[in-house]
Amino acid sequence: MKNSEAVKLGGLTLWNRFIGRPVCVSFEVTHSCVANCVHCDKGGVKNESRLMQPGDYRRFSETLKPAVCQMSGGEPLMREDLEDIIRAVKRPGGLPMVVCVSNSWLMTEERYLSLNNAGVSLFSISLDFPDERHDDFRRIPGLFAKMSELIPSLVKKYGRRNVVLNSALTHANFAEIPGLVAKAEEWGTRISFSAYSSLRTGDETLCIRDAQDLALLRSHIDYLKQHKRTSASILNSDHILEQTYRFFAEGGMKGCQAGRRFLVVRPDGLINACSMYPELQYASREDTLAGFKSTRDHCDQCYVSIRASTERSLPRLIGENFGLAFTTPGFTGSDNQPGDN
Repeated sequence: MKNSEAVKLGGLTLWNRFIGRPVCVSFEVTHSCVANCVHCDKGGVKNESRLMQPGDYRRFSETLKPAVCQMSGGEPLMREDLEDIIRAVKRPGGLPMVVCVSNSWLMTEERYLSLNNAGVSLFSISLDFPDERHDDFRRIPGLFAKMSELIPSLVKKYGRRNVVLNSALTHANFAEIPGLVAKAEEWGTRISFSAYSSLRTGDETLCIRDAQDLALLRSHIDYLKQHKRTSASILNSDHILEQTYRFFAEGGMKGCQAGRRFLVVRPDGLINACSMYPELQYASREDTLAGFKSTRDHCDQCYVSIRASTERSLPRLIGENFGLAFTTPGFTGSDNQPGDN
């Protein structure tokens, strides 16, 4: 990312924090998905009679003016008009920075190029295990084999550093942290870690709670912090890694800012302050702030990545985000074309 872009992104982030607008908006462009993941409440094809169109997304972007937005779901690549949606959310000057969150099953080289051209800065690809167990967890036979071929190919051929991995830590996979880092490095990319919440599915067996498990998680968090000193493959800051451990160790994380620092726009245009409460739907941000207040004040049961990245103190937000920005492809013009390093 160019220096001018990093400053523009940082400036809007700080301004939104100051005046109370969300820093990040997650656009759930569909709730349908080709996967049926063990740790997720989505999965399968949904009957979505009313999906927002690109013009609707443009109005949300112009009203909320986020610095960053996620294209999420469900599986966003199921939207054939995803490129039009991305172009629609882009405002004059190139913001917001767009992150596409995908399981990659529908990704091809051609779609990757098309989405780059539309304005995606970062592709965040989910990886739960460093081997074929990922297929079982996502319930897509052959997914890991496809990723093993596609991701290294895109990374090597285009050199954009804009295909990264994300892993939601659960009781099923937290012991695999070193192996997940090794796989990211083998594929020539980077990885971030976030925390599973039982609010998503109601399955508390996927939480990390036992003393023995927490001791191993502590060891792996220390490994990640140490490994960062000699490798650029881990995207999380030390602070977020420590907060992730704290969430599991203490069984919660107070201070939720859902609806304030971040929010979710559903496929039908209604708003969720937090995706963990999909039943709490609002017609406007003002309604969201008022209607979700009681829940926000009392809930401490998630530390998902969108919360972790937007709730840091201002000094941490500035220091950590500017460092990441300079290693992330830009969001304007020719800097968003594959092959430009």
